[in-house]
Amino acid sequence: MESVSGVGVLDKAVALIRAVADGPADLAGLQEASGLPRATTHRLAQALEAHGILRRDGRGRFDLGGALIAFGRVALDRFPLAELSRPILSDLRDATGESVQLFVREDGALGRSGVSGRRCVVSLQSAHGLRWILPEGSLLPLEVGSAGRVLSGEDARAGWIHSVEEREPGVASVSAPVRDARGEVVAAVSVSGPVERLSRQPGERFGAHVIGAADQITAILIAG
Repeated sequence: MESVSGVGVLDKAVALIRAVADGPADLAGLQEASGLPRATTHRLAQALEAHGILRRDGRGRFDLGGALIAFGRVALDRFPLAELSRPILSDLRDATGESVQLFVREDGALGRSGVSGRRCVVSLQSAHGLRWILPEGSLLPLEVGSAGRVLSGEDARAGWIHSVEEREPGVASVSAPVRDARGEVVAAVSVSGPVERLSRQPGERFGAHVIGAADQITAILIAG
């Protein structure tokens, strides 16, 4: 396999982790997904299991281990963009009454395919009984959903992009880009919820709100 970091054994270990990111796999599945020799696959998988990075499920297949949950929580807590954004996103949630998320792009993240995805680094839930719940740390595709399209570089001509039932039936969302000092999109602010409340034109309803929040976060990034 082609080395990404220049440290071959690390690249191979990460390839195995990514191989189970979209579902458990037995040894043959790991070998097929990673392209590594069987003996190498077996040795690295056992080492990752010993460290809690991988685990075995009830059928003996390899899956993501509990250590990654702990690491992920620490990473989210220490992620400065999430920390500085949370008060602004809380105000956005209160102003709209809907669930609010902050997504960042994560290249090469989606399992065996090795394609890029979007990671939810902040998720604030609506107080409504019927709501769109997305746990922090969730990894979603880029090609569907308003936040994914923002992070893919789609032109938000109105300042926002909205989507209706693109990724999940009954869910609508509207997102706006957060930019760094160079003008590069580094995150997407989203408001999401049931179509019944957000309507089939969520951008018309909440576009100005997500732009305002995204602009506030952008201003803090540039100033800092």
